[in-house]
Amino acid sequence: MAETSTGTVDDEDSGLRRSITAKQLFFYTLGDVLGSGIYVLIGLVAAAVGGAFWIAFALGVTVAAITGAAYAELVTKYPQAAGAALYVKKAFGSTALTFLVTVSFLSASFAATGSLATGFASYFATLWEGPPALLVSLVFVLALVVVNFIGITESVVMNMVMTFVEISGLVIVMVIGVWYIAQGDADFGVLADISVSGNPALAVLAGIAYSFFAMTGFENTANVAEETIDPHRAFPRSLVGGMVVAGTVYVLVSMAAALTVPVDQLASSDAALLEVVRQGILPFSTDFMTTLFSIIALIAITNTTLVTIVTQPRILYGMAKEDVVPGVFAKIHATRRSPWVGLLFSAAVVAALLITGTIVLEAGGGIDLVNRLALVTVVLLLAIYALVIVACLKLRGQDENEHTFRANTPLLIVGLVGNLAILGFSIYDDPTSLIWCAALIAIGVVLFLVEYAAGSRNRPPGTRRGDPEAASRRDA
Repeated sequence: MAETSTGTVDDEDSGLRRSITAKQLFFYTLGDVLGSGIYVLIGLVAAAVGGAFWIAFALGVTVAAITGAAYAELVTKYPQAAGAALYVKKAFGSTALTFLVTVSFLSASFAATGSLATGFASYFATLWEGPPALLVSLVFVLALVVVNFIGITESVVMNMVMTFVEISGLVIVMVIGVWYIAQGDADFGVLADISVSGNPALAVLAGIAYSFFAMTGFENTANVAEETIDPHRAFPRSLVGGMVVAGTVYVLVSMAAALTVPVDQLASSDAALLEVVRQGILPFSTDFMTTLFSIIALIAITNTTLVTIVTQPRILYGMAKEDVVPGVFAKIHATRRSPWVGLLFSAAVVAALLITGTIVLEAGGGIDLVNRLALVTVVLLLAIYALVIVACLKLRGQDENEHTFRANTPLLIVGLVGNLAILGFSIYDDPTSLIWCAALIAIGVVLFLVEYAAGSRNRPPGTRRGDPEAASRRDA
């Protein structure tokens, strides 16, 4: 494996451009984690747990932050694009397993983008009911593809701006909670209420499974390692720090929602945080605040979706460099320096997912596309997270230097057990999610078969499969 430079300047003719600062990386992580999950899926968590659903968010973000520490350690060893797939290949040396992780991560990202785009259309309809939801979703994805094509720096700057906007929405919810408490109307007993039938521990575990969609996103940060200035210093602080801040905000927002809105009302709403604003607690026009919050929620969804779309072509780019998927995905646009082939392919897959999902819904499939794709995302990512922690432990003592970050080993074990427990319960609670996972993964099988069958024809003479320079020489 050829080493990727860790300096601040790369060869502009040979790879991605290092332009992301540590501050931008922090907000990139924070903006992705503080995304639409808390805006859209908080009602499901409340329904699963009851008034104490903040506990599910606290435990979920703890497991996610521990996993983020494993990513931070691996990024400081291998500051390259491809993320989890690269780490698994380094640890186990298996092309087949690397392919499976790559396709699983892509599938999770595609499912997340589809869920977010559908959620965007739902919020958009509260402001304008005219255009069909499918059309709104497709135009939304296309617009973000264009932003991504323009360049990674522009995408990250746009992400930072939207992060401040989406945080303002969560601040509004927290201010409403504080205002309500100051009025003396809050019943703090609800924060300890697990008002569900059955085992309380299983109820909390169900809540964690639903809430985990809101925790995901930090793994996308690893996929811009090759475009980050001084990744050895930037990643540990930016990635783990972003997770800690996000977790704190989630817990406070959950408490504010539980205190101000009846749990059954939260549980029955597709936009639970909007219910907090609709209570009219603040001394402002409720209609104005509702419209403002809907716009903020749209921006939050846009922010998260932008990061998923940034990630998808970079996974394909990184694995094309590793000779796992066809080398065409390693193509970089001559002027914009964007992995444009992977970007177009990703957009096509998401569009097909949205169209197929809409057809199923209209045919009476009886599914909630947002929640279904969110669960598929969580199942796939939990499996990857567990494997990344195992890879982190297995690679201890390899490729380390004085700049390498080292995560706490006992915490990594706790994170591994936590990921596996949530994964097991998610599948047990809804085994049909595996069918959707398999269908998405099947898309990637085509890429593997194409590379396996035709890659040897395109590979320069004397080049072995897995040679990291194969793709660049092939495209030269």
